[in-house]
Amino acid sequence: MDKLLDEIRNCSVCKAHLPYAPKPIIQASASARILVIGQAPGMKVQQSGIPWDDASGDNLRSWLGIDRETFYNDKLLTLMPMGFCYPGTGKSGDLPPRPECAPLWHQPVIASMPEVELTLLIGQYAQTYYLKQRCKNTLTETVRNYQTYLPDYLPLPHPSPRNNIWQKKNSWFREDVLPTLQSIVLPLLGN
Repeated sequence: MDKLLDEIRNCSVCKAHLPYAPKPIIQASASARILVIGQAPGMKVQQSGIPWDDASGDNLRSWLGIDRETFYNDKLLTLMPMGFCYPGTGKSGDLPPRPECAPLWHQPVIASMPEVELTLLIGQYAQTYYLKQRCKNTLTETVRNYQTYLPDYLPLPHPSPRNNIWQKKNSWFREDVLPTLQSIVLPLLGN
C-alpha cells in the first residue's frame, strides 16, 4: 500500500488540465473498514493537503457521528476522491473531478484493502461511476433508495453547505438515512 500511495501522490497525468501543480490527496491503509469516495479536493483542501479539511468535511463527520481523530485514522477509513487533485473553478463552483484518476488508481487501491465492508459514494460522480445503470434518474432518488445498494454501497449527497437547501427539502434524509448510516458505520469503527 505504501508504494501505491507514493505512486498516487507523485502522479501528474492530468497536470496540463490543472490550475495548480498536481497535489494528489488520499488517505488509505490496507486495514480500513470504510471507504469514502468523494468528488475532488476543494481549494482549502488543496492548500492544506488534508482530505475533507473544510466545511463539507465537518458536515460529513457530523453525518457519520464521528470526530476528526476517528475520521483521520487511516487504519479505519480510506478517503479517496474521484479526482485526486483540485480541478479548478468553473462558472457555478468547482469543476468536475478530472476523469483520469478513478480509472487509473481506484481499482489498485480497492484491491489493496481487503477489510473494507462499506463504501460511501458521496455525490453524483461517485454514484454514477460505481453504480452505473443501477443509479436512479436523480441523485435524490438514488439516495432515497439507499437500501437497494447495501451492504456494499451507501450513496449520499455531497455534504457541502451549499446542499443545506436540499437537506431541508428532503427531511427523510436526516430522519431515515443518517440514523441508518450511523448504525452501520459506528460498529465498523468499534464504537
